[in-house]
Amino acid sequence: MPAEMPPRFTPGTIESRWYTFWNEHDLFKAVRDIRKKPFTIMIPPPNVTGALHMGHALNNTIQDIVARFRRMQGYCTLWLPGTDHAGIATQAVVEKKLLKERNVTRNELGREAFLKEVWAWKEEYGNRILNQLRRLGASCDWSRTRFTMDEGLTRAVRESFVRLWEKGLIYRGTRLINWDCKLETAISDDEIETTEVRGQLVFLKYPLKDAPEKFVVVATTRPETMFGDTAVAVNPADERYSNLIGQSLVLPLAGREIPIIGDDTVAKDFGTGAVKVTPAHDFADYERGQRFNLPMINVLNRDGTLNEQAGKFRGIDRVKARKQVVEELDALGLVDRTEDYTHAVPHSDRSKTPVEPYLSEQWFVSMKPLAAPAIAAVKAGQDGARAVTLMPERWEKTYLAWLENVRDWCISRQLWWGHRIPVWYDMDGNAVALREDPTPGATHPKSGKPLIRQDEDVLDTWASSWLWPFSTLGWPDKTADLDYFFPTHFLSTDRGIIYLWVARMVMASYEFMGEQPFSTVYFHATVLDEQGRRMSKSLGNGIDPIDMFDKWGVDAVRLTLPLLTSEGQDIKLSESKFEMGRNFCNKLWNASRFVLSNLGDFEAAVGKLSKPEREALADGQVTELEDCFIEGRLTAAIVDVTDALDRYKFNEGGQTMYHFVWDEFCDWYLEVVKPRLYDGKGGPASRLTAQATLVRVLDGILRLLHPYTPFVTEEIWQNLRPLIAALQGDTPPIALAIAPWPKAVKDRLFPAATARFQFMQQVMRGVRNIRAEHQLEPKAQLRAVLRAADLATLEKLGRSEQETIRKMCGLASLEAGVGAAKPRAAATVVLGGGSELYVDLAGLIDFKMELLRLEAGRAKLAEGVGKLKTKLDNLSYVERAPREVVTRDRERLSDLVAELARMEKHIEEIRPLAQ
Repeated sequence: MPAEMPPRFTPGTIESRWYTFWNEHDLFKAVRDIRKKPFTIMIPPPNVTGALHMGHALNNTIQDIVARFRRMQGYCTLWLPGTDHAGIATQAVVEKKLLKERNVTRNELGREAFLKEVWAWKEEYGNRILNQLRRLGASCDWSRTRFTMDEGLTRAVRESFVRLWEKGLIYRGTRLINWDCKLETAISDDEIETTEVRGQLVFLKYPLKDAPEKFVVVATTRPETMFGDTAVAVNPADERYSNLIGQSLVLPLAGREIPIIGDDTVAKDFGTGAVKVTPAHDFADYERGQRFNLPMINVLNRDGTLNEQAGKFRGIDRVKARKQVVEELDALGLVDRTEDYTHAVPHSDRSKTPVEPYLSEQWFVSMKPLAAPAIAAVKAGQDGARAVTLMPERWEKTYLAWLENVRDWCISRQLWWGHRIPVWYDMDGNAVALREDPTPGATHPKSGKPLIRQDEDVLDTWASSWLWPFSTLGWPDKTADLDYFFPTHFLSTDRGIIYLWVARMVMASYEFMGEQPFSTVYFHATVLDEQGRRMSKSLGNGIDPIDMFDKWGVDAVRLTLPLLTSEGQDIKLSESKFEMGRNFCNKLWNASRFVLSNLGDFEAAVGKLSKPEREALADGQVTELEDCFIEGRLTAAIVDVTDALDRYKFNEGGQTMYHFVWDEFCDWYLEVVKPRLYDGKGGPASRLTAQATLVRVLDGILRLLHPYTPFVTEEIWQNLRPLIAALQGDTPPIALAIAPWPKAVKDRLFPAATARFQFMQQVMRGVRNIRAEHQLEPKAQLRAVLRAADLATLEKLGRSEQETIRKMCGLASLEAGVGAAKPRAAATVVLGGGSELYVDLAGLIDFKMELLRLEAGRAKLAEGVGKLKTKLDNLSYVERAPREVVTRDRERLSDLVAELARMEKHIEEIRPLAQ
């Protein structure tokens, strides 16, 4: 006899219990098995500094859905977890902590002592986000947890660096890079956030060398960089300046001559049409300087102060110098005017200070030789197949655009925390890359001179994470894990790192493994607030997943997110949206509790059956209409959900189960089957068949839902497990988490029975709608007439079905026949196929009052329709208003027009009766 389930579903009481159970029994541990196909997912490693946010919650829910689905399908499923050392982020956190707690800087501590502090911080706080993923229910193989600076991955990073060095693909050179002046390091594009800043556009007058009384006026937001100007560019087609091309200007304050150059890329209509060219401090100017072979003059020190090129302004912070330079020029009469100007300024997301384009000597990887196979990987071959499929497909353009125009990758960072560049120098500065630290007295292989120092820089964090799909499996060694689990199969990640990480992983995999790293990349939606803004600390509009777990339950959050996410569409999220998931979990809980409460005698009854009788019952050999219907709909759900998850259509799979459970199982089947459970309708054999159907269908529901809502389904299934064992005659798995995925059987679709049941549903919906529309008392006994279009339609409603309709709809009578007469005072429901349903309203309502009520409603609806039509006929409004607002108005108009049509129909039916 099953244990009685508590009357209320309380998520907090079951989540930790089942997660502990799964882990204690190693249910998520991936053990190589040649009898099984592998399925591998590599978690995008979160930063060790990170805390779970809604993007993480969505992404890891998606990965867990796939992992649980494939595991239940019988794959040897490996979902490998880990964290990224996050060089700049982690170093910034620890530096801030040391300054706050001990008033000491890293430079005062020294490199080795500082790194000890970082490792200590990592050990204390670095697993926070992994523990939060456990709270989410992530079915990772935690025994394989990796860290991008653990011993194995450090060795892989060195190996990859040395191989690229040996092929001549790594070099040291001077290039323009993003520079964080506060942290004094190069930073990558993903470590930059753009902020709107109110500043000034300053118009400066540069005198012509040969006519000092004449000037070319240039506009700039950064006048302090003028000391690095090496030209002024104009568009050759600009008649204002075309005659000046080739002449020279005198750079104010510096007294240096600079040329006027003609460049087609200069916008004639921005500013004055003349732009100062500062190749060492602007990316567009850097390219312009290369094309025109201009000198590149760096005017900044590493800390953002001006250097010796700025003369009297040397040593002054660039922001303070900006004001002082303008004052000096103004005193010389060389400021034409200033204008208030708001523009986008890149800021470091760690130091929160403006990022400077900075000319610096760094380490680079030559990317073009690595790009070709990565480009080919996503392009369809002659058979239409791709080595790597990107979903949604539109992201292929972004991926290819970056690779086809790829620039060399700056891989060095001026930090201490990270993989130190494995390059050593001899006394003359000759460099060599080594797989192992040199022993004392080691010499340079070419010069023969002693190696005296290692390069001070560390590698960009991405230089370890681009190896993630195979380094985590033992590369550069040829391990059994690497042979079995690689290439991996599915990667879910953020579209914002499509080139920073995804494209680089593909390049690295082809370079070091000779094949693709994964077969499918799924770019998940971005979670926005309900106003459509990105969630951020500065806006204070974030929603903490942990708070949502506590309030609504983990399963509610896990189900709600994919239900809100259609492929390629971002989510506008508010806390109240999780009520949908919570309500569904409650509905499932209550339905399951009802089922189990009616199965108290099931084991004993099954125990009295002969083996053939039990097997027939277990196989689902059903004949009752409602049993055939729900078995058929379950089979259809198995087909649809399996297909959706095979295609990574998580919203489709979730929606299928949501509507099947709520609409078809709970609202229809459980209601229709109650007389067989309560009243003994059909006798003991019918009751036992109904019970067996409930066990089978609920078992199937829980298996299909488990990837989405693992905790509540496991709890219910464990209560159902002994009944499954009794029905099947064997012992089920110890947990739903490893139970086999349901398989659809074609002959269990029951199309004829399903069509009959759905016709019965149509009739009942019609009666219920009329009762609601005319505000009839729920207990009012109604008389209904069904006029069937033909005998075939009539045969869909046998005596049993008619009795079900009468009981569920509160009908005093139901007359059915071909050509049945319509009562005089009846409301009509068109059923389709020529059949109609009539509900007699005689004596139930005051038709005069009802007519007045309906006409008043019609007038109000007509007014609403008129207002919306006027608004939408206004082209100015349609063009100015946000697209989503116009779409909402059009949908509302369509709804109102349909409602008005229905109201007109009711009025026409009622009018003769109100005379």
